[in-house]
Amino acid sequence: MNQTITNYKRIAVFLFAAVTAAFLLMPLGVMAAAETPHYATWEEAQPVYFPDSGETTNMNEVAYAIEQCMNAGIQNYRDGNMDAAYKCMQDGYYGYYEVCGFERQTMSRISGARKNEVELAYKACRQSVKKDLGLETVQSEVSNLTSMLYEDALLLSPTTEAFQKLTGSDSSGTKVTGGAFFLEAFIILLREGLEAILVIGGIIAYLVKSGNRRQLRPVYAGSVVAIALSAVAAWGLHILKNKSAMFGASQEVIEGVTALLAVAVLVYVSFWMLHKSETETWTRYIDSKVEGSISRGSMFALGFTAFLAVFREGAEVILFYQPMMSDAQSQGIGYSPIVFGVIVAVLILAAVFIAIRFFSIKLPLKPFFIATSALMAIMALAFLGSGIKELLEGDAIDLWNIHIPVISDLVAKIPENDILDTFGIYPHIETVVPQLILLAAFIVLFLVQRAQNKKKLAQLQAEKA
Repeated sequence: MNQTITNYKRIAVFLFAAVTAAFLLMPLGVMAAAETPHYATWEEAQPVYFPDSGETTNMNEVAYAIEQCMNAGIQNYRDGNMDAAYKCMQDGYYGYYEVCGFERQTMSRISGARKNEVELAYKACRQSVKKDLGLETVQSEVSNLTSMLYEDALLLSPTTEAFQKLTGSDSSGTKVTGGAFFLEAFIILLREGLEAILVIGGIIAYLVKSGNRRQLRPVYAGSVVAIALSAVAAWGLHILKNKSAMFGASQEVIEGVTALLAVAVLVYVSFWMLHKSETETWTRYIDSKVEGSISRGSMFALGFTAFLAVFREGAEVILFYQPMMSDAQSQGIGYSPIVFGVIVAVLILAAVFIAIRFFSIKLPLKPFFIATSALMAIMALAFLGSGIKELLEGDAIDLWNIHIPVISDLVAKIPENDILDTFGIYPHIETVVPQLILLAAFIVLFLVQRAQNKKKLAQLQAEKA
């Protein structure tokens, strides 16, 4: 009995010692994993850093707040708190750059290529932490990013007194006018709508030329449904972003997945058009009154292609326009410049559509079908490049700075401009190599299809003889 009591006493003493040691060591553990605090969003940071700022968002102030967020990430990395460091790098983009108008204004008032450059600089910062590339590399990437942000901010906004006191910087910057809002509204809709118009216009022209005018309804329906779902998606993303900056990556992932899905459908549509058109060409060679027919599966593919082309960028356009209209209203400029910019962009997009829809069908049958198939192939390559870029930015693909001898050097020489950006061509091997592979596949399949068509023509001519 006494021995049993003694054992219980020993157990009690051991448990007491263990609990006491845990409490004594707990502060040390907390200190070892201490997190340098930061403001996750511009909405949280603005009242602290710039409490006297007006309703208008000043990009110089945003750049300063982003720098503090990224510096907190550096400190967390230095302290060994990798998760906290990575979150700071994410918040610097999703909680600031993407939601307060910085991204939108950079794209419309500087260039789309510059926006891509900044986004990829953010990606480099995140990867330097995620892959644990060392403190010096993390500091270098953050320094490169913040320098770019300050350069762009000085072009986008005049500096405020509070910003000048904090940084010692003094620059008049550019005062936002109605013309600036017109330019933003115009460029955003034109850039994002051009790809969709090229795809839809090509499909509609094909249906008219091939004698399937009655099958246009699914294409138009797909476009309308995409617009409605884009509004729903924009609403959902807006709610998610307001709950947490971490949900910002979902927008890039959605756009990336949609783009890659569109690639698959466009590849199918391109070769289906090429095969069908060649068949119809030789059929009409024998009997010019025979009209083409389209199966239900093919019509679904065409309608779905139109849907994806519109939906891919629709939600992003709406998300861009929401803060733009709020900024214009808060500055007393009103909505007129934005509405005018939208109208002009729509007119230009309509002119592009009309040119494809009516003028292209005047081409001879065979060149028209080949050109339409080539257009679908080009758009597939464009969607592939932009889709991979979106997934890289959303951290859905864990590939970065891959180096392939010779190819990497050639890819680095690709210039960054808005024309190449529209067609998804970037100076990054992660996007270019898949595009080259797809291009090679297109060429091989085209040659195979051409050989089959020649053989079929020879058979038809032999039967007719």
